[in-house]
Amino acid sequence: MIKSILVVCVGNICRSPMAQYLISREVCGVTVVSAGLHAVIGSAPDPMATRVAGEAGLDIASHRAQQLNVELVRSADLILAMEAAHKHKIMRQHPGASGKVFRIGEIGRFDVPDPYGKSLEHFHDAYELIRIGIGAWVPRIKAMA
Repeated sequence: MIKSILVVCVGNICRSPMAQYLISREVCGVTVVSAGLHAVIGSAPDPMATRVAGEAGLDIASHRAQQLNVELVRSADLILAMEAAHKHKIMRQHPGASGKVFRIGEIGRFDVPDPYGKSLEHFHDAYELIRIGIGAWVPRIKAMA
């Protein structure tokens, strides 16, 4: 049963907040949070991530970055990482999470590249991959919620 989802990227200011808010919009009754492997705690979303999310009808402006920690991993029923390297790092640091950590693009076999420090086009590309990945996960999440 899935009642809580954790979305993970590096800084928790671009990809994972966009994914967190999109999943929250698509799936009712499930708690969705996000965190970063190397987050600067309290950082606001990247302005380009805020813009791209806003264009998709998501208001992520109030999001603040948090660091991945044991409690977040323990309380999540499903952990979605942006890249295979993130997935492996989470499982190395939190061996008990094995079996509940997947890439957001696991079903389509793709990573979501980090747009941080790149052009607006990269943010749009990242959001599109997140949207596709979540689109594949939503029916599975709803079936297990």
